[in-house]
Amino acid sequence: MASKHSADIKLQVRETDASEERCDQTNASTDDWDASDNKTNALIDDWDAPDNQENPRNWSALKKARHIIPVALLCLSVTAGSSMITPGAFAIEYKFHVSHTAALLPLSLFVLGLAIGPMLAAPISETRGRGIVYKVSMPLYMLFILGAGFSNSFAGLLVCRTLAAIAGAPCLAVGAGTVADLFEPKKMAAPGTLVVMAPFLGPCLGPVIGGFSATYTEYQWTQWSTILLALAAYILVLPTQETHRKVLLRRKALRMNLPPPEPELEPREAIKLLLTITLFRPIRMLVSEPIVLLYSIYNAFTFSVLFAFFEAYPFVFMGEYGFEIWQYGLTFLGIGVGVLLGAVGAILVDLLVYQRIVREDGERIRNRGPEQRLYIGMIGDLCLPIGLIWFALTAKQSIHWIVPVFAGVPFAFGNVTVFISAALYMLDVYGPLSGASAMAANGLLRYTMGASFPLFTVQMYEALGVKWATLLLAFVCLLMVPIPWVLYKYGPGIRKKSPYSQ
Repeated sequence: MASKHSADIKLQVRETDASEERCDQTNASTDDWDASDNKTNALIDDWDAPDNQENPRNWSALKKARHIIPVALLCLSVTAGSSMITPGAFAIEYKFHVSHTAALLPLSLFVLGLAIGPMLAAPISETRGRGIVYKVSMPLYMLFILGAGFSNSFAGLLVCRTLAAIAGAPCLAVGAGTVADLFEPKKMAAPGTLVVMAPFLGPCLGPVIGGFSATYTEYQWTQWSTILLALAAYILVLPTQETHRKVLLRRKALRMNLPPPEPELEPREAIKLLLTITLFRPIRMLVSEPIVLLYSIYNAFTFSVLFAFFEAYPFVFMGEYGFEIWQYGLTFLGIGVGVLLGAVGAILVDLLVYQRIVREDGERIRNRGPEQRLYIGMIGDLCLPIGLIWFALTAKQSIHWIVPVFAGVPFAFGNVTVFISAALYMLDVYGPLSGASAMAANGLLRYTMGASFPLFTVQMYEALGVKWATLLLAFVCLLMVPIPWVLYKYGPGIRKKSPYSQ
């Protein structure tokens, strides 16, 4: 009995020792986890330090420029590809034996593809970074454009053009994210303008380049020119570094054997989250948020008028003035000048007005900060109908052709400044995530409507004439002129009622 009792005691002692050892291991593990967690927090604190050169927001102005300019050129090359084919519409009509309206489908389906592409890019951008989107999507874009150039069937041309737009559109969506990675929100206006003006400047350059290609070579050279422009921009983007904060922090934590600051989402969860940001929430905001609805309709209409001009300009300058294809392409330089002036105006207003208010009037920024973004748009939206009325009244043989060409300057100035101020305003109102959804709603409506306008422009101009068709567009613009002025006055009250406002 004594022997058995002694054995039981020894067994209990061993079990107690084992239990204590497990507790010690658990405590040690907990201590290790706490230590790792503390190190991760320290990693984030170090990352946000003003002298941390790994943080893209602390890079020098020159280094930031080396990352922003190639991205802006990528966006420019994609949007130029949308319209570069338009001077070749007559050759497409002849080669494939289709109507003139059908010959415009390569333009319209491309623009429609630009509305779809960002939804595919968002999950990749947020989980793998910006760089991979640029470096993978652009080769695909160029391959599909190559296919469009070699297509021997009209259906093949349409399919390749649509897929090219879907492949190239991610650059437009991710470009704004790169700007946000490099600059604080209050300093985004100037660099952001370079990226934002691409959807306006690119389509203006397309007919200029495509006009020479379609006149002196085969229409396929409109596609080869598109590839060359995209390739030049792509070469510049290859040496750029990753800028996405989440991805960079995750990589650094991995190098230091630390848990990531923000655990990586499962692919299914990432897709669900980002579809919410890029599709479901944008549609909900479009029908429930007055600010998003008003500006989306306004921007969509003015953007669509720009694309309507791809048919209105040849109708006027080839029909009224007897221009050749390459000559009518050059008339878009007037719109290009207006876009550049609008970009410069937006930057100057930001530097001379908005930044001064930020420095000197903190209370004004706290109470009506987002509304201070509307100044340049309030000027620009007066220029939109002026440009259209100018064009309507002067586009005739009895007046020199340069006069209606100059009408494109105020129209384009108003178009780009209204869009820039709307984008900055919505990002300030809704913050990064909901602001991205607001801009996604804006882009979805803008490109969808823009795709449709070229298909009925010629019929409208033939039925109403140049004067009344353009005056009709001007009248619709006049109805929308009060939008930025109304939001400047009543915006704070509208924002207070919004569940998405930050």
